[in-house]
Amino acid sequence: MLVLVLNSGSSSVKYQVIDTEREESRVTGQVERIGSGGAILSQLRHADGQRLKETASILDHHDAIRAILDLVEDPERGVLGVGHRLDAVGHRVVHGGERFKTATVLDDSVEEGIRDCMDLAPLHNPHNLAGILAARRRMPETPQVAVFDTAFHATLPPPAFHYALPYVLYHRHRIRRYGFHGTSHRHVLRRTAMILDRAPEALKLVSVHLGNGASACAIRDGQSIDTSMGFTPLEGLVMGTRSGDVDPAVILHVMAREEIPAGDAGALLNKHSGLLGISGISGDMRDLLLEEEKGNERARLALDVYCYRVRKYIGAYAAALEGLDAIAFTGGVGENAASIRSRCLAGLSFLGVDTDQRANSRLTGGEEGVFHQGATALVVVRSGEEITIARETERVLTELGRTSARSSESLTCRRDDGYS
Repeated sequence: MLVLVLNSGSSSVKYQVIDTEREESRVTGQVERIGSGGAILSQLRHADGQRLKETASILDHHDAIRAILDLVEDPERGVLGVGHRLDAVGHRVVHGGERFKTATVLDDSVEEGIRDCMDLAPLHNPHNLAGILAARRRMPETPQVAVFDTAFHATLPPPAFHYALPYVLYHRHRIRRYGFHGTSHRHVLRRTAMILDRAPEALKLVSVHLGNGASACAIRDGQSIDTSMGFTPLEGLVMGTRSGDVDPAVILHVMAREEIPAGDAGALLNKHSGLLGISGISGDMRDLLLEEEKGNERARLALDVYCYRVRKYIGAYAAALEGLDAIAFTGGVGENAASIRSRCLAGLSFLGVDTDQRANSRLTGGEEGVFHQGATALVVVRSGEEITIARETERVLTELGRTSARSSESLTCRRDDGYS
């Protein structure tokens, strides 16, 4: 199946066209600066390395989706042969609340459900929905599926998802832990099982997604049983600009002393904290590693806090899992910063963790593999959220019998188009 994966943000739409049979991306691209006369459309075609970059007047998501499809379907610049069409569209949706516990075929009712979750993710769901509306309008006959970041964590048991707040707040407003990065953790589970030649259901796994956003997930019996992000993506690990775990009384105290309104307090926690807040330099791991080498003590402190928080969550999740078979790292930092992986794992020998520094240092730049094979395996997994969205789209449509003979025939034609 050939699936267009869309990730719609406030002023951008990222996309990939993925062949689910080969689990390969044919093109990767994005539209940036939506709403301006100088929006930028860029695309990489993986078959021949062709890169395109052009500017256009793209005023809204409808214009963006139109521009993407015009490019993808272009006989010379796109990936579809004459007479071929996309088989499906998979949309990333950040929040599914308690209603959407799995990927779901889009219709008017599902769109309304996504609207109902907007107050839970006001910075994401409205833009995700804008992309959905635009794609369904442009491609009304093409099946489309919503894949929710929160869905993988729908299996959290009540002791893991409830906060120790008055129960009426859960009853009235559904205040609870939802978790995010679900498509990433689902992908990590699958790839780790393949790398270790184990059944996914047989692994007690801690999945650690380290990027500008960061989260950890405890996985047992193929299901998420706990995760570090909570009601919003703010909770948990230290991130590029997000604080992660913090005593709520600290914020109340600072708001009173600094006379900070609620909106600014949210910006403080989400935009000005984390690595950036501690270091005063940057929220980018690469910048801080360079500054640490120069002897910058605040850069060192930021990295020490970051790695300590990861290590603490790994230990906590080993207890929640009642044992540990593997720890897997993914995300821009998790895949590429071998020294950060090593620092996060320091002192965990009691869990059977023994980092092979030479093997660890080799796994950078998109290399997958094992850097310790023992009581607790240590693994690096390439990011694959888009592939997971495409696979979930195919799974849902196949289960509902929404795939067609046309899809099979067009895939047969596409296998011989020289793509490698």
